[in-house]
Amino acid sequence: MSATMSGSGSAPCRFAHYFVICGIDNETGLEPDALAALYQWLEADRQGRDPEAVAAGENFDQSPLKRTFKSKVLAHYPENIECNPFDQVAVNMLCMPKGLSFRTQRDSRTPQFHSFLITREDGSRMYGFVHTFYEEVTSPQICSAMQTLHQMHQADHNASAHNCPSSSSSSSSSSSSSSMDSLASSLDEVESRSSTSCSQGGRRSCGCSGEGYDSVRDTLYVSKAMCLITPMPFMHACKRFLSQVHRAVISNQPPPLPLESYIYNILYEVPLPPPGRSLKFHGVYEPILCQRPGVGELPLADFPLSKAFQLLGVENLVQIFTCVLLEMQILLYSQDYQRLMVVAEGITTLLFPFQWQHVYVPILPASLLHFLDAPVPYLMGLQSKEGTDRSKLELPQEANLCFVDIDNHYIELPEDFPQFPNKTEFIQELSEVLLSFGLSPEGGNTSSEPAVSSQTSVLEKDLKSTSLSELVDDRKNGNLGGEALDVLELLQGNPTLERLQALAKRTGVKVARLEALAAGQKAVGEEGVGGKSPVEEEELRNAKLNVQLREVFAARFATMFADYESFVIQNSPDLESWLTNREQMHNFDKASFLSDQPEPYLPFLSHFIETQMFATFIDNKIISQWEEKEPLLRVFDGRIEKARLYNVRAPSLRSSVYQKCTFLKESAQAIEQRLRKIDHTAIHPHLLDMKIGQGKYQQGFFPKLQTDVLASGPTNNKWSNRTCSTQRRVDRHRQHNDHLVLDNDLKEKYMQEARSLGKNLRQPKLSDLSPAVIAQTNWKFVEGLLKECKIKTKRMLVEKMGREAAELGHGEVNITGLEENTLIASLCDLLERIWSHGLQVKQGKSALWSHLLHYQTREEKNEQLSESPASNGQEKRKPESSVGLPALRVSVIQDMRHIQSMGEIKTDVGRARAWIRLSLEKKLLSQHLKQLLSNQALTKKLYKRYAFLRCEEEKEQFLFHLLSLNTVDYFCFTSVFTTIMIPYRAVIIPIKKLSNAMTTSNPWLCVSGELGDSGILKITKNVLEMKFDSAFRPHTHISIAFKCQNLGKLTTVQLGHDNSGLLAKWLVDCVMVRNEITSHTYKFPCGKWLGKGVDDGSLERVLIGEFVVPCNDDDGGRGSKTPPLQRSPSQIRRISITSLTGRGNKPTTVQIQESIGEAVNNIIKHFHKPEKERGSLTVLLCGEGGLVWALEQFFHHGFRSARIFQKNVFVWDFYERTVAFLENADQTGDLQETPEPLGLNSESFCRYVNAINNMPRNIGKDGKFQLLVCLGARDRLLPQWLPLLAECPVITRMYEENALLRDKLTVSSLIAVLETLHDFPITLESSLTKSVEL
Repeated sequence: MSATMSGSGSAPCRFAHYFVICGIDNETGLEPDALAALYQWLEADRQGRDPEAVAAGENFDQSPLKRTFKSKVLAHYPENIECNPFDQVAVNMLCMPKGLSFRTQRDSRTPQFHSFLITREDGSRMYGFVHTFYEEVTSPQICSAMQTLHQMHQADHNASAHNCPSSSSSSSSSSSSSSMDSLASSLDEVESRSSTSCSQGGRRSCGCSGEGYDSVRDTLYVSKAMCLITPMPFMHACKRFLSQVHRAVISNQPPPLPLESYIYNILYEVPLPPPGRSLKFHGVYEPILCQRPGVGELPLADFPLSKAFQLLGVENLVQIFTCVLLEMQILLYSQDYQRLMVVAEGITTLLFPFQWQHVYVPILPASLLHFLDAPVPYLMGLQSKEGTDRSKLELPQEANLCFVDIDNHYIELPEDFPQFPNKTEFIQELSEVLLSFGLSPEGGNTSSEPAVSSQTSVLEKDLKSTSLSELVDDRKNGNLGGEALDVLELLQGNPTLERLQALAKRTGVKVARLEALAAGQKAVGEEGVGGKSPVEEEELRNAKLNVQLREVFAARFATMFADYESFVIQNSPDLESWLTNREQMHNFDKASFLSDQPEPYLPFLSHFIETQMFATFIDNKIISQWEEKEPLLRVFDGRIEKARLYNVRAPSLRSSVYQKCTFLKESAQAIEQRLRKIDHTAIHPHLLDMKIGQGKYQQGFFPKLQTDVLASGPTNNKWSNRTCSTQRRVDRHRQHNDHLVLDNDLKEKYMQEARSLGKNLRQPKLSDLSPAVIAQTNWKFVEGLLKECKIKTKRMLVEKMGREAAELGHGEVNITGLEENTLIASLCDLLERIWSHGLQVKQGKSALWSHLLHYQTREEKNEQLSESPASNGQEKRKPESSVGLPALRVSVIQDMRHIQSMGEIKTDVGRARAWIRLSLEKKLLSQHLKQLLSNQALTKKLYKRYAFLRCEEEKEQFLFHLLSLNTVDYFCFTSVFTTIMIPYRAVIIPIKKLSNAMTTSNPWLCVSGELGDSGILKITKNVLEMKFDSAFRPHTHISIAFKCQNLGKLTTVQLGHDNSGLLAKWLVDCVMVRNEITSHTYKFPCGKWLGKGVDDGSLERVLIGEFVVPCNDDDGGRGSKTPPLQRSPSQIRRISITSLTGRGNKPTTVQIQESIGEAVNNIIKHFHKPEKERGSLTVLLCGEGGLVWALEQFFHHGFRSARIFQKNVFVWDFYERTVAFLENADQTGDLQETPEPLGLNSESFCRYVNAINNMPRNIGKDGKFQLLVCLGARDRLLPQWLPLLAECPVITRMYEENALLRDKLTVSSLIAVLETLHDFPITLESSLTKSVEL
């Protein structure tokens, strides 16, 4: 018990917590790896076979030298530490991820180093550093067991040789049978490369003679691992310590002190260096240095980033880094465990000030392969077998996967992910840092991690004696470097001592201490300042490169988030109320933040601010009001503060100009100073109170250590105790604060709920891997997916409704098109993860599209079997949206066929996303998915019993959440796939009098939208379809189907005819146009004649469209619709706007003035929106409530339009007479007396009216008025023309006394209102301005 207590007391401030030995247990002998058996069970379950039916017997296909056997933790010291309990199963699994491996004297037995980490439930990490080597097997029982296994393998192989002539087939079949069994030990790989290269091709796979084992002829070796477990990642120091211990084991002379002395020293007497300080401690032969960054510096990261950049190259690494930031699934793949760890740790340290919040397993043991099925973001490392082809590696889900093949310098990226801001300049800056250290930015296939050499150049017998003498002489625990140097200078400067030294040499006496000092000084001259060995110099160089690369990344975030604090929403009085309401609160003003960013940053930032790591960062910022700041946040805020002092700029002015990092030199100098001048030296290893005769030195064998000596630490280590008491004080203070703030674990509960599921499963529990635990894990995933669906759909609804409310005049708009696109992309990703959870067999990269294809195949087969496709119950017909348009088929298959016909989409993932967007736009997503999942036989065939899609209750809730999205309108398909060809159908509907509906002329049509127009479509004569309405009255319409590039949201239709034949006059009610893919229908009201000598004599009209809200379907939730964004001119006005005066239906002067003000306001609002979200300006100019409509009311007020000789008089007639008067006055010279501006204005007015009259198009007088207003608004001339019209003598003949146009005050206020449009660039659609020559 005392051991435990002493261990726990000093644990928080000790350099290392445990020293572990793993290897073969001679007492239990050879046991097949139990985890490998569990893996076989999981693999059988994954492939849909009965796991219980998997043979439990031995696998004789493989040579016993290639098989894995159970390793055990042979010893660990101390027994346990209270703050960090020892997890035997996890440590054993990660020290030897593939169990024990055997070798003979013919095989390579190079030692290997790798590291691992264990994330505890509270999120803290423990690091393990492992040195694996081979030791001769001395147990006769194990040798004979191996011999027996080999004979059985030989017999099995000879028997199968008759059935399988190809010698290589057995190996290939075994490798393909478990396509995901990629976790062969890296030790195996090194051996197999060397052993198979010299063996003959025929013998390579059979394991006979060349690779076999004969107990008489061969010496058998087995792997053994030494491991240090530390609270901080001091990789270089641990690697050097373990390699020195191994050198002592294999050296032909015993080490200066028993191994227990060195292990005891590092466990109990070497402290953690305090922040901002460096520490020297002693290994077996050489001193070891380590340093810890200060409070204001980037946190400790000792894994060599240079290695990660060399392995992948700068560009690849930046792309992977972007995927990590956007919380995608990242799978690292390499033969070498250490490479997996270096890349994983390298990338996560670059995330500062953010932290990865999801599953993080840099080395994934074979028994945990089911975690690749996790429908959450993860960062995992998978070990590859030599020669395993990427194509054979079947992964459960790849739609959102970033696959990183480290050994082959190759990455596969997810589709459609945004680039990191200023990526090119960023890569350039990183390349410059690498080049300054002599490294290539391209990286490349570097050789595998150099094996730990059994003999290092520095190790010599003389050095050993120096080390011994140092141990004998040194009685101090201070900084010796400078002192020793002073002594040497004093001695070298003394001639008497020099003569004595020369005399001593001649007589053969050695002055050991002095020679050692002199040798050290000489080495300084050769190797550099400060007495560093080449190894230490290399470590210093790595540390400087590490920190400079990290500074470049940190500087990018400091630039991008310089003003993030301004957008943090802090509205809770205390921590408890904040935690209680965390789910309902908005913590960050995302829309305002994005509107403040440079345009090029938006695609990335809009995705990034939706991630869990950003949410956690903001949570930590808010919590820092009441608690001590989280360390990373404190450093980051300090950086921003410092940058503000140096860089004086207005916070509102965001620039996308790249700013280079300015901290590079400073940060490298801080590290160099610490490593050049050591702050602390730990107690030297010393003799312990040990039993004599135990643990006798035997070359090549790791001794049995004396447990009682290593079980507990010292009681009189002042330095250690002082640090520990401080640490305990800090811990007590922190615990006290925790109890004061939240005594009831509220914080833990709410923080876990507030963060996503992945947070709770960041590190799978390695200790218990029973099928029941795996089922429990999968249940957690199901719950997490449902919760995520609820949050996402709610967010989409709230944001979308917020936007539409703003457009209706309620509150502020708070979502941008970019943000909407991000939310939809996020929904697509969620659906892919749901569909890939619990898949039996994966087919293609998109699980959803694969399911759809299976469904399509079955349905099409059923269609062929049934006599008529119409009898297929799955298909509905959409009710006719209006008279004239035939009903559309509503089916999953139909929408799939639309997507399949789109040649622009090349991948399954792309097709699945397009299908989701189309279904969402058609308000059919929930209905379609319900239909897809109604085929239960198919779902059972494709999915395992624990899959999300087979949990009935959760599936129903999920479909209900998706159904709620039908309450808002999305154009997410139309707005994204802008270049595809789309079939449209247009129907021209005449007013329902048969006589007026017929025309003998040749009609034509041109449909325009936000993305372009269809061009003129000629309609063949009398394409009449007789229809009957509900009262059985006949009516006719003209229908035309056409295909053209996506027009986007439709805005206008030009309709006309050539006035030929007897029935040339045509009274048109409206034109209906439907997008045949999305089912969106637009109505273009007309209500006027087209024909000469009737109405205003127009042969062509420009009609303005309005979106037709689909009528209620029987599907629930589809009835509640948002109102259309903009109404087009109503039919009542269009029937005869000019005769309004005769009907007593006049608007008041106040209403007219209000409608003009509103129309102008709408145009101004339009220009204040982001450019991509403005919609159609044509509707605001010419639609109902638009500028033309409002000014038409103004000009009609008091207009004398009584029929003269049965002929209507139009406002355009007034304009023509004004022009005639002005031109006449100009000829007679009357205009010369008028002020100059008025003269110029009359010239422009006459020019515009004449240009419109001289057009070849016959658009009628109403059309001409509309065109003149649009051109006047575009060219900023309307306010200049108004005084001209108001003062023209023609007005007295055509307007009554009380007309608004004759009221000077009203005219001047109208001029002021119209002048506000001068600040905006009004552009007109070509459908309006066609053929006008100005």
